[in-house]
Amino acid sequence: MALISFEAVSDSIPRRETLEDDQFREQLIAAIPKLRAFALSLAAHADHADDLVQETLMKAWNHQDSFQAGTNIKAWLFTILRNEYFSQLRKRRREVEDADGDFSGNLMTPGGQEGQLDMADLRLALQQLPDDQREAVVLVGASGFSYQEVAKICQVPVGTVKSRVNRARNKLANLLGSERPDKLPDDTNLG
Repeated sequence: MALISFEAVSDSIPRRETLEDDQFREQLIAAIPKLRAFALSLAAHADHADDLVQETLMKAWNHQDSFQAGTNIKAWLFTILRNEYFSQLRKRRREVEDADGDFSGNLMTPGGQEGQLDMADLRLALQQLPDDQREAVVLVGASGFSYQEVAKICQVPVGTVKSRVNRARNKLANLLGSERPDKLPDDTNLG
């Protein structure tokens, strides 16, 4: 499994002369762990998630002039990553079809500890959710965004986000054999 190293990424982001560019670069680097966590929730494989993060960072760097200073850079980056994921998904659907999951099932390796098995079960359950529900529950429950921030990232009304999160939690509870969806991602930061 290839992990993104901060040094490798920071070395690949070009340095420029201005203070603004240096601040922008530092903000990009600081966002990498959360971007990677979100990418892992969308992509089934770490390599694909790392590619998504790298592509997101490069697009952000190349289009930094479209970022409005003083706004939420994390939300901007998550939007870029999300859009890149769905663009790649559309391309892959045209190229390779794995309807029964045999191919992807062969690529998975079993965990060595019980916690890894639980995480694998959660990832599999997340992959069974519709894309819109999965992204909503991950952004709200795991990434710590408020419903309003997720609504802006996904470009949908706040009520739609709340509905997607609720449906995702209920389906996850069902898939994981829990009768209490309130025991799924912590409600403390659900704005």
